[in-house]
Amino acid sequence: MAKQKEHINLVFIGHVDHGKSTTVGRLLYDTKNIDEQTMRKLKDRAKEIGKVGFEFAFVMDTLKEEQERGVTIDLTHKRFDTAKYYFTVIDAPGHRDFIKNMITGASQADAGVLVVSANPGDGVQAQTKEHVYLARTMGVNQLIIAVNKMDMAKYEQKRFEEVKKEVEGLLKSIGYDPSKVQFIAIASYPGENIAKKSDKMPWYTGPTLLEAIDKLNAPEKPSTLPLRLPIQDVYQISGIGTVPVGKVITGVMKVGDKVIVVPARDGKGRTGEVKSIEMHHEALTSAEPGDNIGFVVRGLEKKEIQRGDVLGHTNNVPSVAEEFTAQLVVLNHPTVLTVGYTPVFHLHTAQVACRITEITKKINPATGETLQANPDFVKNGDVAIVKIKPTQLLCIETQKDIPQMARFAVRDMGATVAVGMCTEIKKKQI
Repeated sequence: MAKQKEHINLVFIGHVDHGKSTTVGRLLYDTKNIDEQTMRKLKDRAKEIGKVGFEFAFVMDTLKEEQERGVTIDLTHKRFDTAKYYFTVIDAPGHRDFIKNMITGASQADAGVLVVSANPGDGVQAQTKEHVYLARTMGVNQLIIAVNKMDMAKYEQKRFEEVKKEVEGLLKSIGYDPSKVQFIAIASYPGENIAKKSDKMPWYTGPTLLEAIDKLNAPEKPSTLPLRLPIQDVYQISGIGTVPVGKVITGVMKVGDKVIVVPARDGKGRTGEVKSIEMHHEALTSAEPGDNIGFVVRGLEKKEIQRGDVLGHTNNVPSVAEEFTAQLVVLNHPTVLTVGYTPVFHLHTAQVACRITEITKKINPATGETLQANPDFVKNGDVAIVKIKPTQLLCIETQKDIPQMARFAVRDMGATVAVGMCTEIKKKQI
């Protein structure tokens, strides 16, 4: 069984049309994780709907609508093995309408590949920036930069260096150390430097994309922390019953465990016993952090639970916040944030409107010192301590107890306006 290999969740991010899906498709194909026959079918399908050249992208873009529009809408998870690791590849949408799925994707990932097009005129775009910011906030600490479409840049080293310099500037401004980030020159569609070395760029001496992802470090598993599993979807499967799916963020879940899902639709939580666990169509006796699983809990009904609920053990119930305090970084708001502002907070798999009830202070993020107490507003670039009241029950944990469940992004008017982490919770008794 492949469970022996270490597991890494790898998210592919980047601006729309920079070639994320094609890169993933080519990688899966060149490593024989997809067979010739499937590839032929996708090629025919691409031709049939007038999207010649999209066949690799179709490997991940399985929804009919995605194939016809040529954009990635939802998150797709595919299993993928290398000699060293087994990966779950998450192809995150670059299109801005679909950013909430991208946030979920980044929050599930251990490492990321940022795809940036070297096509003259492309390079770092608005969404390249937004995706890197989000990846950083969501705790994606290992990043590989794939400078794609080198074929469009005539495989010239000069263009590669230009894009590399641009991206290094962006990484530095967000707190990544560019010297620890691998830059790879690739051309996904023709398959240059994906799984095998390209002879078109003799000046490039670094690894292929495949070699680079095999050099990633497997994440340390927070298996000693309490069990937290945010629900991503709930299915009703005939003959089996209610099957919630999601990724174990912290802790370990075993068959036979007594669990509770909160807040659930009634706000009181729902308890039951884990009957079975499955990942990639294999039955497991236990699941650990990083595992994307489907499971059956005796006594759970589909209508009682929903995406955004969180599962934990009955002896350590996930925190449901009536109100919480957070450190907030304002990234991109057209004006200012004041008390009463009620944008949508995205955290783990939940999206809930939350109201800022108090701006306690503005701080210097490097030192933590107070710059201003009780300011009237905060604006782009400010870091503040704020009190927040969700408009509906919300599961969140503090940074010191379970950091993996403390981070969130704040979105409004189709953009990410702020990111933050929870520092204190006023809990609702369940």
